[in-house]
Amino acid sequence: MEFAIIGLGKMGAGLAHQALRKGANVIGLTNGEPDVELIKNGLIVAHDLEHLYQLMKSPRKVLLYLPAGVVIEDYIEKFSNLFDVGDIVLDGGNSYWGDSVRRHKTLKKSGIDFLDVGTSGGISGARDGACFMVGGERSAFEEVEHLLELMAAPEAVHYVGPAGCGHLTKLVHNGIEFGMLQAIGEGMALLEKYRESMPLEMESVFKAYRNASVIRSWLIDLMAEQYQVQKDAFSVSPYVEDTGEVNWLVSDALRLEVPLPVITQSVIELFRSRDDRRIDYRSIALMRHGFGGHPFGPKEELRFERAHARIGPF
Repeated sequence: MEFAIIGLGKMGAGLAHQALRKGANVIGLTNGEPDVELIKNGLIVAHDLEHLYQLMKSPRKVLLYLPAGVVIEDYIEKFSNLFDVGDIVLDGGNSYWGDSVRRHKTLKKSGIDFLDVGTSGGISGARDGACFMVGGERSAFEEVEHLLELMAAPEAVHYVGPAGCGHLTKLVHNGIEFGMLQAIGEGMALLEKYRESMPLEMESVFKAYRNASVIRSWLIDLMAEQYQVQKDAFSVSPYVEDTGEVNWLVSDALRLEVPLPVITQSVIELFRSRDDRRIDYRSIALMRHGFGGHPFGPKEELRFERAHARIGPF
């Protein structure tokens, strides 16, 4: 019941809150000061990685919730030099699956296990029950399964295969998500166009879509809820920000010669949103804000992350 989380942003902090609430001992390491509520609830704050190492008993279990790319690469090197045989490192971010295969091999040389943990469910999932897709050696997974179950929704911890499979499963998940967002956004654009001449009652439209219809889903629920919060889709910026990981999926598909017309087009449409003011992009922005707290409009920090995420298939 003891583990550490490095990176206490939206996802890492939410998981820490949930684990503390359920009685786990959580050590946290993050840039700046952790959430005051986390400290009140019992989070033990590490000042740096060496301090975190000293605070924990072996075998250590450490979850990373950090931006993909250089930051994680730096931590992998530090773990190799500092941690002990039998310690387990879990990467819960949106890293490229090929990088996870390589990182597994790197840490294995030092006797350290590495698990790539695709995490889904958004901010609310982190706080109340996430979905985990885990790749790596099964023996290492069995060592941490009970900790992941502590932070997961019922029956939402899944071992999906050897190293790389967790992040690969999550990458495909994100591609499907992009296609679904685009389809819902386009449907919203059509409804708004009809409203220019037809007195559609949007509250009833959403109730119809959400109740027993074929397209009922969490994304439709979020669209309805965000529409109510924002009053309409015209109140937000149409600029759809992202971290760029679905680009990796499209690149893989081209290399493997697997046609992904819907997912590929959804990525292109996302780029187009940055120069357009159509309702479908605003609708996508509303849903992404609902499930992940993604910003309305451009965000400089994400541009920086994309520019420095040199890891991946490119």
